[in-house]
Parts: sequence; structure tokens; C-alpha cells
Amino acid sequence: MTGTPDPEHLREALLSRVLETLDDSKAEDIVQIDLRGKSAIADHMVICSGRSARQVAAIADRLVDSLKQDLGVLSRVEGKEAGDWVLIDAGDVIVHVFRPEVREFYQLEKMWLEPAAAASRA
Repeated sequence: MTGTPDPEHLREALLSRVLETLDDSKAEDIVQIDLRGKSAIADHMVICSGRSARQVAAIADRLVDSLKQDLGVLSRVEGKEAGDWVLIDAGDVIVHVFRPEVREFYQLEKMWLEPAAAASRA
């Protein structure tokens, strides 16, 4: 079949690339949250941690480069200079890379996960 690719397939390829790159970058405690039906900002949110500000920035850099090189996705990035919390907006997938202390303080998982899933992470 020819024509334009299926949008759902493209979204899943983007999410898969994000998760694979984060794993390859040694990101820790990777959590994927399905936002479909909950928010119009994106279809998926991924939250992960790096052990230091330097690792957080390196994870973000590698992810942005991978998405651009492999999928042609240009991402918007906020917070990379400080390295405490980097937000990467890749369109259908939003990624938050935190230092562990900052992640614990903001607890985004509790805001977006289903109550049972959030309780199991506590």
C-alpha cells in the first residue's frame, strides 16, 4: 500500500524511539504514561531520571539528536542549561528528564498516572 503513513504508526514509532534512546542513555526509572483521552497536549508522557545534572543534560541531548537524525522530528527543549529538569516536547510525546531529588519534589507521576498505578510507585 502506498500513500501517507498511518499517524498511529508514526506516534508509536516516536514513542518506541524515545524509550529505546532513554534506555541506551542509561536513564533510570523510566515511566511511560498514556495521555490519550486525558489531555490534548500529547498522546504520551515519559518521565525518567539521570543521576546528575550532567547526565540529565546528556540524556536530553542524545534524545533530541536521535529523534532528529532517525525520525526527522524537531523537538523543543526547556531547562537543559540548569540540568535539574529538562522538558523535551517532541509533539505526540513529551519527555521529562529529572535529577532524582527534583523528580521526587514535583511527583509528576502522581498527577498523571491512574490512582492505583501512582500508589504502587510510592
